[in-house]
Amino acid sequence: MPKKSFMEMTKLQRMRYSLSSRIFRFVILGAVLLGVVSLIIELSLYTIAVAEQDISTAFNLSRNASAIMYKSADIETISREVMKRYRSLSEEEKADPFSESYKARFYDLKDWEDYDKILSVLNDFFESSDVYDIYLGMYDRDSDAMVYIADPDSNDSYDPGAWESVNHKGMEKFLNWDGTGMLYDIGYIDKYGWMCTSGNPIRAGSGEVVCYVFADITLDNVVSKVWMFVLQHTVVMLFVLVLFGFLLLRYMRKTVVKPINDITTASRNYSADKKAGIRNTSHFANLKISTGDEIENLAITVTEMEDSLQDYERNLTKITAEKQRINTELSVASRIQADMLPNIFPPFPDRKEFDVFASMIPAKEVGGDFYDFFFVDHNHLAMVIADVSGKGIPAAMFMVMAKGIIETQCMSTNSPARVLENVNKMICAKNREKLFVTVWLGILDTRSGELIAANAGHEYPILKNPDSDFEVIKDKHGLVLGGFTRIKYTDYTLQMQPGSKLFVYTDGVAEATDAQERMFGLDRTVAALNKAKDESLQTILETVDSDVSKFVGDAEQFDDLTMMCIEYKGSSQE
Repeated sequence: MPKKSFMEMTKLQRMRYSLSSRIFRFVILGAVLLGVVSLIIELSLYTIAVAEQDISTAFNLSRNASAIMYKSADIETISREVMKRYRSLSEEEKADPFSESYKARFYDLKDWEDYDKILSVLNDFFESSDVYDIYLGMYDRDSDAMVYIADPDSNDSYDPGAWESVNHKGMEKFLNWDGTGMLYDIGYIDKYGWMCTSGNPIRAGSGEVVCYVFADITLDNVVSKVWMFVLQHTVVMLFVLVLFGFLLLRYMRKTVVKPINDITTASRNYSADKKAGIRNTSHFANLKISTGDEIENLAITVTEMEDSLQDYERNLTKITAEKQRINTELSVASRIQADMLPNIFPPFPDRKEFDVFASMIPAKEVGGDFYDFFFVDHNHLAMVIADVSGKGIPAAMFMVMAKGIIETQCMSTNSPARVLENVNKMICAKNREKLFVTVWLGILDTRSGELIAANAGHEYPILKNPDSDFEVIKDKHGLVLGGFTRIKYTDYTLQMQPGSKLFVYTDGVAEATDAQERMFGLDRTVAALNKAKDESLQTILETVDSDVSKFVGDAEQFDDLTMMCIEYKGSSQE
């Protein structure tokens, strides 16, 4: 079949590969195979019947002839005389049964009165039947020969004493016959072709077989009848085949091909209408297919499918509009969230004691991570980075609440631990959704470089002092905010020197995962920082983000990725 769709075929190809032509070819092939099988079976039965009929005719002919000859002539005497003379000959004398010297030994037997009677009876049966030959003969076991006693065939007669070699198995079949059934043997003779020899024994008074009346029939008659049968059967079969194929093809076109083509046309029209934007169609409902089989079931199914698709399209239109509205709102929410975080750098261009840079890349439209930095008084800068549990809108809303409370509480005390304790109590008081937030909070004295910090279940900060690499500060962790009300947190102090840089981040950095589910990890984070340790704060964060992106590759971003870095430059630069 051509490697193209049915729609792409030419008209001639469609006619060749159509369902109608396939059904017709299948019907013809099936009918031919059925006809051939039936012909073989019928031919076998007919051949056997014709052969049995001819064999029966020959056998009955030989049996009737033997009965008449037994009463009209002394067959025993002449038969014994012929066999006596035959057996008295040497092998050299038997070599040529058609030589004059051989015939002379039996010639006088033809003058016997009984011989003429035998020939007369045999000739009468020969002329009144369709047998090839009827004759009198006897087997000689010692020489595997059949010796002729009398043969009336004027065209190809055998004189008394003439012999011919016979099949030993066939000879034994005649000699050992018990009198039941028909006596015959079929064999191929070079001179005559396929022949069937049937016979009936003539016995002496003692019961001894003295000779056989043989009747030969050629199987050419059977073959001619068989060929005639084959011709007649073939003609009838072709007529029936053409008629059956025509009627079946007509029926299949009406009940199979046409309904399928109608469904195909309806499908094509349905597709064209959908491309043109036409709705509320009823292509399949108008087919009115009632074949009462699987094709009718298919028509009902596609009708229901069309109705379902139209309902789906109407619902999809509503859903799409709703999704567009939600996406628009999420986009606005994302911009609002971005605007809530400090995003102008440098944020305090008139303050020379420090520099700070931060970034947040949410995993969804909005995220739960946040960072912030603000002055609690003229000399103290508060820095916070946090990660709310969960993602999306709930986390973003919780993040707004936590960010506002932290900033408010930082105005009342310079102790990050006290701030976290107060914030935790306030969150726990109104936290029905059981969300929590990890927080690192530090307050930097811009005059001395002293940094007081506290950690509520957040990632370790990473510090770089002048002339050294970034190193992890494994500070003491408290529990996350929002878990339990009565939680105490501990302040710790870091002494920032001019040139010191502090990097804080959320778990979206270290736990970034590639396609093999390997994590970026803290070691790779430190290595990325040290690659750009002497660069600007923005370059440092961009280097970490680039290394994370290369590591993750095509894997989906699983968590928000938030980073903040501050460099203390010293009060002398104020």
